[in-house]
Amino acid sequence: MTSLVIGAPQIILILSVFLTPLIAIVDIVRNEFTGNNKLIWILVVFFFNFFGVILYFLIGRKQKIKNPN
Repeated sequence: MTSLVIGAPQIILILSVFLTPLIAIVDIVRNEFTGNNKLIWILVVFFFNFFGVILYFLIGRKQKIKNPN
């Protein structure tokens, strides 16, 4: 019988798969975008998980509407 051992590589993998999309979706929901960009970014992050998060943080964050406050 084998035992299940969770080490640092497994924890990093779990965080990158589950936590980063959650952070991206929270950031998308909390900010304003023009047109349907908010919905499009949520779908990109949801369907393309890791690559969608990378695309959002590289491209999508620049598309947010700046608050004058």
